[in-house]
Amino acid sequence: MTQIKKVGVLGCGLMGSGIAQVSAQAGYETVVREVERKFLDKGLGGIDKSLGKFVEKGKLSGADKDATMRRLKGTTSLQDLADCDIVIEAIIENAELKKETYADLDKIVKKEALFASNTSSLTITELSMATARPKQFVGLHFFNPVPLMKLVEVVRTILTSNETFDTAFDFAKTLGKDPVSCRDNSGFIVNRLLVPYILDAIRAFEEGVGSIEDIDKAMQLGCGYPMGPFTLLDFVGLDTTYYITRVMYDEYQEKRFAAPALLRKLVLAGRFGRKSGAGFYDYSGEKPVAMDRK
Repeated sequence: MTQIKKVGVLGCGLMGSGIAQVSAQAGYETVVREVERKFLDKGLGGIDKSLGKFVEKGKLSGADKDATMRRLKGTTSLQDLADCDIVIEAIIENAELKKETYADLDKIVKKEALFASNTSSLTITELSMATARPKQFVGLHFFNPVPLMKLVEVVRTILTSNETFDTAFDFAKTLGKDPVSCRDNSGFIVNRLLVPYILDAIRAFEEGVGSIEDIDKAMQLGCGYPMGPFTLLDFVGLDTTYYITRVMYDEYQEKRFAAPALLRKLVLAGRFGRKSGAGFYDYSGEKPVAMDRK
Protein backbone atom coordinates (compact mmCIF):
# COMPACT_ATOMS: atom_id res chain seq x y z
CA MET A 1 0.00 0.00 0.00
CA THR A 2 1.23 3.49 -0.90
CA GLN A 3 2.53 5.35 2.14
CA ILE A 4 1.58 9.02 2.10
CA LYS A 5 4.21 11.35 3.50
CA LYS A 6 4.00 14.36 1.19
CA VAL A 7 0.78 15.96 -0.03
CA GLY A 8 0.29 18.14 -3.08
CA VAL A 9 -2.72 20.44 -3.47
CA LEU A 10 -3.75 22.10 -6.72
CA GLY A 11 -5.43 25.42 -6.04
CA CYS A 12 -5.17 27.70 -3.03
CA GLY A 13 -8.67 29.14 -3.11
CA LEU A 14 -11.35 28.51 -0.52
CA MET A 15 -11.27 24.70 -0.79
CA GLY A 16 -7.64 24.21 -1.77
CA SER A 17 -6.31 26.33 1.08
CA GLY A 18 -8.51 24.42 3.52
CA ILE A 19 -7.25 21.06 2.25
CA ALA A 20 -3.65 22.29 2.44
CA GLN A 21 -4.25 23.54 5.98
CA VAL A 22 -5.67 20.29 7.35
CA SER A 23 -2.93 18.27 5.60
CA ALA A 24 -0.17 20.38 7.15
CA GLN A 25 -1.93 20.35 10.53
CA ALA A 26 -2.01 16.56 10.39
CA GLY A 27 1.77 16.51 10.07
CA TYR A 28 2.19 16.10 6.32
CA GLU A 29 4.72 18.07 4.31
CA THR A 30 2.37 19.96 2.00
CA VAL A 31 2.92 21.76 -1.29
CA VAL A 32 0.09 23.94 -2.61
CA ARG A 33 0.21 25.27 -6.15
CA GLU A 34 -1.56 28.28 -7.67
CA VAL A 35 -1.33 29.73 -11.16
CA GLU A 36 -0.34 33.22 -9.94
CA ARG A 37 1.60 34.47 -6.93
CA LYS A 38 -1.14 36.90 -5.87
CA PHE A 39 -3.66 34.05 -5.52
CA LEU A 40 -1.10 31.97 -3.66
CA ASP A 41 -0.29 34.76 -1.22
CA LYS A 42 -3.98 35.35 -0.58
CA GLY A 43 -4.59 31.66 0.10
CA LEU A 44 -1.58 31.25 2.39
CA GLY A 45 -2.61 34.40 4.24
CA GLY A 46 -6.03 32.87 4.74
CA ILE A 47 -4.48 29.71 6.19
CA ASP A 48 -2.39 31.77 8.62
CA LYS A 49 -5.51 33.66 9.69
CA SER A 50 -7.53 30.45 10.08
CA LEU A 51 -4.86 28.86 12.24
CA GLY A 52 -4.69 32.06 14.28
CA LYS A 53 -8.39 31.69 15.13
CA PHE A 54 -7.75 28.17 16.40
CA VAL A 55 -5.00 29.57 18.64
CA GLU A 56 -7.31 32.32 19.94
CA LYS A 57 -9.94 29.72 20.84
CA GLY A 58 -7.39 27.54 22.61
CA LYS A 59 -7.77 24.68 20.11
CA LEU A 60 -4.20 24.98 18.84
CA SER A 61 -0.98 26.12 20.47
CA GLY A 62 1.15 28.86 18.99
CA ALA A 63 3.99 26.37 18.55
CA ASP A 64 1.72 23.99 16.60
CA LYS A 65 0.55 26.87 14.40
CA ASP A 66 4.15 27.75 13.58
CA ALA A 67 5.00 24.10 12.89
CA THR A 68 2.00 23.79 10.56
CA MET A 69 3.06 26.85 8.56
CA ARG A 70 6.61 25.49 8.28
CA ARG A 71 5.24 22.29 6.72
CA LEU A 72 3.45 24.36 4.06
CA LYS A 73 5.15 25.39 0.84
CA GLY A 74 3.51 27.56 -1.80
CA THR A 75 4.47 27.41 -5.46
CA THR A 76 3.35 28.44 -8.94
CA SER A 77 5.16 25.51 -10.60
CA LEU A 78 3.71 22.04 -11.21
CA GLN A 79 7.27 20.70 -11.06
CA ASP A 80 7.28 21.22 -7.28
CA LEU A 81 4.63 18.49 -6.97
CA ALA A 82 6.88 15.86 -8.60
CA ASP A 83 7.70 13.91 -5.43
CA CYS A 84 4.28 14.10 -3.75
CA ASP A 85 2.63 10.83 -2.73
CA ILE A 86 -0.87 12.17 -3.37
CA VAL A 87 -2.02 15.22 -5.33
CA ILE A 88 -5.47 16.63 -4.54
CA GLU A 89 -6.96 18.92 -7.16
CA ALA A 90 -9.22 21.77 -6.05
CA ILE A 91 -9.29 24.13 -9.02
CA ILE A 92 -12.23 25.68 -10.87
CA GLU A 93 -15.12 23.33 -11.79
CA ASN A 94 -14.22 23.13 -15.45
CA ALA A 95 -13.80 19.60 -16.81
CA GLU A 96 -11.54 20.54 -19.71
CA LEU A 97 -9.21 22.63 -17.56
CA LYS A 98 -9.04 19.88 -14.94
CA LYS A 99 -8.22 17.25 -17.58
CA GLU A 100 -5.52 19.44 -19.13
CA THR A 101 -3.98 19.95 -15.69
CA TYR A 102 -4.08 16.22 -14.89
CA ALA A 103 -2.49 15.37 -18.24
CA ASP A 104 0.38 17.76 -17.45
CA LEU A 105 0.72 16.45 -13.90
CA ASP A 106 0.80 12.85 -15.08
CA LYS A 107 4.09 13.52 -16.87
CA ILE A 108 5.63 15.20 -13.82
CA VAL A 109 4.50 13.41 -10.65
CA LYS A 110 6.14 10.09 -9.72
CA LYS A 111 4.38 7.05 -11.18
CA GLU A 112 3.33 5.49 -7.86
CA ALA A 113 1.57 8.65 -6.59
CA LEU A 114 -2.19 8.86 -6.22
CA PHE A 115 -4.35 11.52 -7.85
CA ALA A 116 -7.56 12.82 -6.27
CA SER A 117 -10.16 15.43 -7.19
CA ASN A 118 -12.24 17.58 -4.86
CA THR A 119 -14.89 18.09 -7.55
CA SER A 120 -18.45 18.28 -6.24
CA SER A 121 -20.24 17.39 -9.46
CA LEU A 122 -18.01 16.08 -12.27
CA THR A 123 -17.49 12.35 -12.64
CA ILE A 124 -14.16 11.06 -11.39
CA THR A 125 -13.97 8.51 -14.21
CA GLU A 126 -13.93 11.25 -16.87
CA LEU A 127 -11.13 13.12 -15.08
CA SER A 128 -9.08 9.97 -14.51
CA MET A 129 -9.04 9.15 -18.22
CA ALA A 130 -6.85 12.19 -18.84
CA THR A 131 -4.05 10.28 -17.08
CA ALA A 132 -2.20 7.00 -17.48
CA ARG A 133 -3.06 6.08 -13.88
CA PRO A 134 -6.86 5.65 -13.62
CA LYS A 135 -6.34 2.81 -11.11
CA GLN A 136 -4.62 5.33 -8.83
CA PHE A 137 -7.36 7.94 -9.13
CA VAL A 138 -10.13 8.71 -6.58
CA GLY A 139 -12.47 11.47 -5.58
CA LEU A 140 -11.84 13.19 -2.23
CA HIS A 141 -14.73 15.59 -1.83
CA PHE A 142 -14.20 17.85 1.19
CA PHE A 143 -16.83 20.25 2.52
CA ASN A 144 -16.63 23.97 3.24
CA PRO A 145 -15.16 25.15 5.58
CA VAL A 146 -12.64 22.31 5.30
CA PRO A 147 -10.91 22.85 8.69
CA LEU A 148 -14.27 22.50 10.49
CA MET A 149 -16.38 20.08 8.44
CA LYS A 150 -15.80 16.42 9.31
CA LEU A 151 -17.15 14.77 6.17
CA VAL A 152 -15.11 13.63 3.18
CA GLU A 153 -16.75 11.68 0.37
CA VAL A 154 -14.23 9.13 -0.95
CA VAL A 155 -15.29 8.27 -4.48
CA ARG A 156 -14.36 5.02 -6.20
CA THR A 157 -14.63 4.59 -9.98
CA ILE A 158 -14.96 1.23 -11.76
CA LEU A 159 -11.21 1.46 -12.40
CA THR A 160 -9.98 2.57 -8.94
CA SER A 161 -7.91 -0.17 -7.33
CA ASN A 162 -8.75 -1.44 -3.85
CA GLU A 163 -5.31 -0.34 -2.65
CA THR A 164 -5.86 3.21 -3.91
CA PHE A 165 -9.30 3.45 -2.34
CA ASP A 166 -8.15 2.07 1.01
CA THR A 167 -5.14 4.39 1.07
CA ALA A 168 -7.27 7.45 0.28
CA PHE A 169 -9.92 6.44 2.85
CA ASP A 170 -7.30 5.99 5.58
CA PHE A 171 -5.59 9.23 4.57
CA ALA A 172 -8.86 11.13 5.10
CA LYS A 173 -9.05 9.67 8.61
CA THR A 174 -5.54 10.89 9.42
CA LEU A 175 -6.76 14.43 8.62
CA GLY A 176 -9.29 14.10 11.43
CA LYS A 177 -12.14 13.54 8.98
CA ASP A 178 -14.98 11.02 9.01
CA PRO A 179 -15.02 9.61 5.45
CA VAL A 180 -17.84 7.83 3.62
CA SER A 181 -17.60 5.61 0.55
CA CYS A 182 -19.37 6.72 -2.64
CA ARG A 183 -19.93 5.42 -6.13
CA ASP A 184 -18.89 7.66 -9.01
CA ASN A 185 -22.23 9.29 -9.86
CA SER A 186 -22.61 13.02 -10.44
CA GLY A 187 -23.18 14.71 -7.08
CA PHE A 188 -22.05 11.63 -5.13
CA ILE A 189 -24.19 11.30 -1.94
CA VAL A 190 -24.58 14.78 -0.47
CA ASN A 191 -25.21 16.86 -3.59
CA ARG A 192 -27.40 14.18 -5.15
CA LEU A 193 -29.78 14.65 -2.21
CA LEU A 194 -29.07 18.31 -1.41
CA VAL A 195 -29.38 19.85 -4.89
CA PRO A 196 -32.98 18.71 -5.54
CA TYR A 197 -33.91 20.01 -2.05
CA ILE A 198 -32.55 23.52 -2.59
CA LEU A 199 -33.94 23.70 -6.13
CA ASP A 200 -37.37 22.68 -4.83
CA ALA A 201 -37.14 25.47 -2.26
CA ILE A 202 -36.70 27.96 -5.14
CA ARG A 203 -39.69 26.45 -6.94
CA ALA A 204 -41.75 26.66 -3.74
CA PHE A 205 -40.92 30.36 -3.53
CA GLU A 206 -41.74 30.86 -7.24
CA GLU A 207 -45.12 29.18 -6.66
CA GLY A 208 -45.94 31.38 -3.67
CA VAL A 209 -45.74 28.65 -1.02
CA GLY A 210 -43.95 31.04 1.35
CA SER A 211 -41.57 33.97 1.53
CA ILE A 212 -37.78 33.52 1.40
CA GLU A 213 -37.46 34.21 5.13
CA ASP A 214 -40.38 31.94 6.08
CA ILE A 215 -39.11 29.02 3.99
CA ASP A 216 -35.67 29.44 5.56
CA LYS A 217 -37.11 29.63 9.08
CA ALA A 218 -39.44 26.67 8.50
CA MET A 219 -36.60 24.39 7.41
CA GLN A 220 -34.35 25.55 10.25
CA LEU A 221 -36.90 25.10 13.00
CA GLY A 222 -38.86 22.24 11.47
CA CYS A 223 -35.94 20.07 10.40
CA GLY A 224 -33.18 21.31 12.70
CA TYR A 225 -31.02 22.49 9.80
CA PRO A 226 -28.28 25.01 10.72
CA MET A 227 -29.46 27.30 7.91
CA GLY A 228 -32.38 27.48 5.51
CA PRO A 229 -32.09 26.68 1.78
CA PHE A 230 -31.83 30.30 0.58
CA THR A 231 -29.18 31.21 3.15
CA LEU A 232 -27.32 28.06 2.11
CA LEU A 233 -27.61 28.94 -1.57
CA ASP A 234 -26.14 32.38 -0.94
CA PHE A 235 -23.33 30.81 1.11
CA VAL A 236 -22.43 28.22 -1.54
CA GLY A 237 -22.86 30.68 -4.42
CA LEU A 238 -25.72 30.83 -6.91
CA ASP A 239 -23.31 30.65 -9.84
CA THR A 240 -21.68 27.55 -8.38
CA THR A 241 -25.08 25.96 -7.77
CA TYR A 242 -26.24 26.81 -11.29
CA TYR A 243 -23.15 25.18 -12.75
CA ILE A 244 -23.69 22.05 -10.65
CA THR A 245 -27.31 21.78 -11.81
CA ARG A 246 -26.20 21.84 -15.43
CA VAL A 247 -23.71 19.03 -14.85
CA MET A 248 -26.18 16.92 -12.87
CA TYR A 249 -29.08 17.48 -15.25
CA ASP A 250 -26.83 16.50 -18.14
CA GLU A 251 -26.15 13.15 -16.44
CA TYR A 252 -29.56 12.31 -14.97
CA GLN A 253 -31.95 14.10 -17.38
CA GLU A 254 -34.48 14.55 -14.56
CA LYS A 255 -36.46 17.72 -13.79
CA ARG A 256 -35.45 17.66 -10.12
CA PHE A 257 -31.87 18.51 -11.17
CA ALA A 258 -32.87 21.30 -13.60
CA ALA A 259 -32.28 24.93 -12.57
CA PRO A 260 -35.47 26.95 -11.90
CA ALA A 261 -35.88 30.09 -13.99
CA LEU A 262 -35.29 32.37 -10.98
CA LEU A 263 -31.89 30.83 -10.24
CA ARG A 264 -30.78 31.36 -13.84
CA LYS A 265 -32.00 34.99 -13.83
CA LEU A 266 -30.22 35.83 -10.58
CA VAL A 267 -26.96 34.43 -11.96
CA LEU A 268 -27.39 36.40 -15.20
CA ALA A 269 -27.95 39.51 -13.07
CA GLY A 270 -24.68 38.93 -11.22
CA ARG A 271 -26.39 38.11 -7.91
CA PHE A 272 -24.17 35.21 -6.86
CA GLY A 273 -24.83 35.36 -3.11
CA ARG A 274 -22.55 36.49 -0.31
CA LYS A 275 -19.46 36.73 -2.50
CA SER A 276 -21.08 39.34 -4.77
CA GLY A 277 -22.97 41.14 -1.98
CA ALA A 278 -26.42 39.93 -3.04
CA GLY A 279 -28.27 36.76 -3.94
CA PHE A 280 -31.60 35.76 -2.45
CA TYR A 281 -30.59 38.18 0.30
CA ASP A 282 -28.94 41.60 0.03
CA TYR A 283 -25.86 41.87 2.26
CA SER A 284 -25.10 45.56 1.80
CA GLY A 285 -26.59 46.64 5.14
CA GLU A 286 -26.05 45.62 8.75
CA LYS A 287 -28.40 42.64 8.37
CA PRO A 288 -29.27 40.54 5.30
CA VAL A 289 -32.53 41.60 3.64
CA ALA A 290 -34.52 39.07 1.57
CA MET A 291 -35.03 40.10 -2.05
CA ASP A 292 -38.84 39.77 -1.75
CA ARG A 293 -38.92 42.34 1.07
CA LYS A 294 -37.33 45.17 -0.90
